[in-house]
Amino acid sequence: MRLYRQSIEDFAITPGRELSEEELESLKAGALALSAKMRAVRIVSAANVSKKDLKERLVRKGEDPDQADAAVKWMEDMAILDDGRTAREVVEKCIARGYGLNRTKQMLYEKKIPKEYWDEALANYPDQQEAIASFLSARLKDPGDRREVKRAVDALLRRGHTYSQIQRALRTLEMENDDDFREE
Repeated sequence: MRLYRQSIEDFAITPGRELSEEELESLKAGALALSAKMRAVRIVSAANVSKKDLKERLVRKGEDPDQADAAVKWMEDMAILDDGRTAREVVEKCIARGYGLNRTKQMLYEKKIPKEYWDEALANYPDQQEAIASFLSARLKDPGDRREVKRAVDALLRRGHTYSQIQRALRTLEMENDDDFREE
């Protein structure tokens, strides 16, 4: 059995001390609960996670589902875990990376953030035209090279920008764009 220092102190475990059956069961239950909490703390400190995602990760790592629920509740009670805040942080990170609205929504979905938090987090999503134009300017060495333009357009589509946004940015940069670049 793996014990944390807290469990050893709580149960006054010393070398040679024998535990009764009741004390052993209580120690096992306490160790399981503390294990789930400590693993939850490690997961949350490493990445933004939603409540649902955290519970699934804990169970996948071998924690008891009931203990995983208790750890999630414990973190929520301590205001460490908040799906609304996590949604806002994910959106901010996506904006900083220059992702489009579609990619940002995909990230929120992947993080298992409930949709009820999406609208608030996405409410002030900035227009990405300037970021798209900047990306195209940096990426295109020869605006007349159709293959190069197609690769840049494809990269922007993968980043979650819409084709109409990309077309506007191409027009802004006074590049010719026709439907040959659109993949059906």
